[in-house]
Amino acid sequence: MDPGSRLDAPALSGADLDGERVALGDFRGQVVVLNAWGSWCGPCRTEADDLERLSRQTRADGVRFLGINTRDRDRAAARSFVRAHDMTFPSLHDPDGELLLRFPPSLVNPQAIPSTLVIDRRGRVAAAIGGAVTDEQLRPLLARVLQEES
Repeated sequence: MDPGSRLDAPALSGADLDGERVALGDFRGQVVVLNAWGSWCGPCRTEADDLERLSRQTRADGVRFLGINTRDRDRAAARSFVRAHDMTFPSLHDPDGELLLRFPPSLVNPQAIPSTLVIDRRGRVAAAIGGAVTDEQLRPLLARVLQEES
């Protein structure tokens, strides 16, 4: 999205899968990849390894990843998914989809999981991708947003 037409990302905060407090606002000033996923979701399993690899590779550039685990009532299933994919970035636990409903439907369809957003340093949504995302799709978007002035 053109920087002039970007919408602010809503305030998101809550407990992560280990019960620790996490807030999207904690990452202000950095580019954030926000990924909505569920342990029950086949395409989420497909993209998880790419997301984790990209998270590790872009951290030094100022990119942070944050997950939103949705529709997993039991955190144990979500934690098992995280362990299976060696995911190191935090994920907010959102069993009822409340956090996803804070986004306009044009950006995030709460029924379309996985969904990925790229949020610029000013907290605005720079890109929205419905469905599984690959390293090849995400890397150029991140490069573009990283080049922008904050």
